[in-house]
Amino acid sequence: MLEALNFDLMSKVGIYMQNRANVIGLGAVFLWSLLALFTTYNNYIPAFQLLAMVFFISSSIGAVFILLTKQSFGMFFRFKWHVWLLGVYGLFGYHLCYFLALRFAPPIESNMINALWPLLIVLGSVLVVKKQHADDGLKWWHIIGALIGFAGVVNVSLARGLSDFNMQHLMGYGFALLAALIWSSYSLLSRKLPDIPTAAVTGFCFITAILALICHFLFEVTIWPSDSFAWLMLVLLGLGPVGVCFYLWDYGMKKGDIRALGAASYLAPIFATIFLALAGFGQLTLTVIISALMVVGGAVLASKDMFVKK
Repeated sequence: MLEALNFDLMSKVGIYMQNRANVIGLGAVFLWSLLALFTTYNNYIPAFQLLAMVFFISSSIGAVFILLTKQSFGMFFRFKWHVWLLGVYGLFGYHLCYFLALRFAPPIESNMINALWPLLIVLGSVLVVKKQHADDGLKWWHIIGALIGFAGVVNVSLARGLSDFNMQHLMGYGFALLAALIWSSYSLLSRKLPDIPTAAVTGFCFITAILALICHFLFEVTIWPSDSFAWLMLVLLGLGPVGVCFYLWDYGMKKGDIRALGAASYLAPIFATIFLALAGFGQLTLTVIISALMVVGGAVLASKDMFVKK
C-alpha cells in the first residue's frame, strides 16, 4: 500500500515537473516568433559580425543567471569535448545558416522552409525519448498534428505560386533547409545530455561569439548600426530570440515532453510570418490566416499530452 502511494506521489511530481518544463519551453517558442523580424531589421550587418554581437549579449545573460543562481563557472572545465562540439554546432551552425538564408532569399519563404525543424523534432523524438511506459512512444496525434502544421507551412510557402519561384534565391532556401536540419538534430541530441545543466548554454554562446568574431575579422568589413532604432533592434535580437530563448529551450528539451514541444513549435514560424507582414516585409493574406489556423490546430492536436491528464 505504502509503495503504491509513493509511486503515485512520484508520478504526480514527475507530471508537474514535465508540465512546468513544457511551459518554459513554450516561452522559447514565443521568443522565436520574433527572430525573423529582428533579424530582417539587422540584415545590413555582416553575418559573422551579427553573430558575434548578439551572442556576446546572450552569453552575458547566462553569466548573470549563473551569478544569481550561485553556480560555479568552473563547471565549464568539466564538460567533455563532445558537449562543446554539440553546443557550438547547434548555436553557431544554425544561426549562421539562418542569417544567410534571410539575406539571400525573401524572409517569409525562408522562415517557412526553416520551419521544417519542428516536424523533424516530433518525428525524431522516437529515437531519443526513453520509453518508461507503453504509451511513451510516438502516437497518431503527434504525427497527424505535425503533418497538419507542416501543411499549413507549405500552404504559406507556395502562396505566391511556383511561377514566382526565383532561382537566385535558391542559395537562401538551401541555407534555410540546412538550418532546420541543424537545429532539429541539436535539439534531439541535447535530450541525450540530461545531466548537463542549462547554464552550460552560456559557454556555448560565448564560444560561438568568439568564433564568429574571428571569422568576421578574417572575411568581413565592420558595419555598425546607424541610429538608436538600429541599436535597439540589435539589442532586442540578442536579449530574446538569440538570448533567453536558448536557456528556456534547453530546459524544455531536457525536462519536458519533446514531442509536444516540437509540435507546438509550429506556432513560431506562423506568428513570425504575421509579424513580418505587419512590419511591411510581406503581406498578411487570407492564405496566411488559413495557414495559421492549420498550424494552431495541428499544434494543439500534437500537444494534447500537455492538456489531457493521464
